[in-house]
Amino acid sequence: QKVAGLTRDGSVGPATRAALEAGVRPTPRTTTGRVIEIDLDRQVLLAVDDGVVTRIVNASSGNGETYTALGRQLRATTPTGSFELFRQIDAMHESTLELGSMYRPKYFHHGWAVHGSASVPPWPASHGCVRVSNAAMNWIWDTWGAPLGTTVLVHR
Repeated sequence: QKVAGLTRDGSVGPATRAALEAGVRPTPRTTTGRVIEIDLDRQVLLAVDDGVVTRIVNASSGNGETYTALGRQLRATTPTGSFELFRQIDAMHESTLELGSMYRPKYFHHGWAVHGSASVPPWPASHGCVRVSNAAMNWIWDTWGAPLGTTVLVHR
């Protein structure tokens, strides 16, 4: 439902059935290489190999609200653009801004990362990082593989 732009009601009604039967899939914006694409409008992460979507993962990005961290007022936004993974931690990691735990984070821009979380609602809810399920993060690390240097494209 999320990928097809339908109302997310958790039911397989006529519109959802039609989207499933039609095989509705997002079209990646990249055509070469292994790329993590994050579609902020749809709140999904795409694993893309040479222009082919390998997997679609539920994601939750920055909610746009103001919050306080370490005495500073910040806005919960997820930056758009083309980045590369430059740091990763293969463990549970505590945010340096004291915002909570991140499971197996892969950093793509300053302190922003794709990371596992127990809470991944289908709408923007994070402080700016891109949350995916812990199982999805395990798949990214252990099966698909996204080494340092992997391109991360964040777009609307």
